[in-house]
Amino acid sequence: MTDETYRGKWLLVFFGYTFCPDICPTTLNEIAAALDRLGSDAGKLQPLFITVDPERDTPEVMGQFTAAFDARIVGLTGSPQQIAAVAREYGAYSAVRNAGAGDKDYLVDHSTYIYLMDPRGEFARGFDAGTPGGRIAVVLRKLMAQDNEKRTPKLK
Repeated sequence: MTDETYRGKWLLVFFGYTFCPDICPTTLNEIAAALDRLGSDAGKLQPLFITVDPERDTPEVMGQFTAAFDARIVGLTGSPQQIAAVAREYGAYSAVRNAGAGDKDYLVDHSTYIYLMDPRGEFARGFDAGTPGGRIAVVLRKLMAQDNEKRTPKLK
């Protein structure tokens, strides 16, 4: 996948991980609620959940996790280098923090910003992770309508 894959669609991009105890599940619930509120306009939007824990978040794990919230949310993973590169592009932060004695006993501190990218791949605005799905949907509808007005030629 590249930044061209979903060109022409609005993107909601969120960085997190499947073992996240609170922020990620809550945020994905709100994104799913926004999709429901958008109704038919949801087809103009592609939510992406990009892992910051590629060691545990395999494609299968990501697919099962995102499907539990909404099948329209795409979970993305890759090599640690690929994840680091895309996180740098967005300015997303993450850091591993040990939480126990085992190799797999860790949490990942991470930024909690939801990036909204317009259909041309440009940053449109952001949402805090705690933004309710209804609010996200209202803002998206407004921005989609404004964008549509800009691209629709006026008849004389």
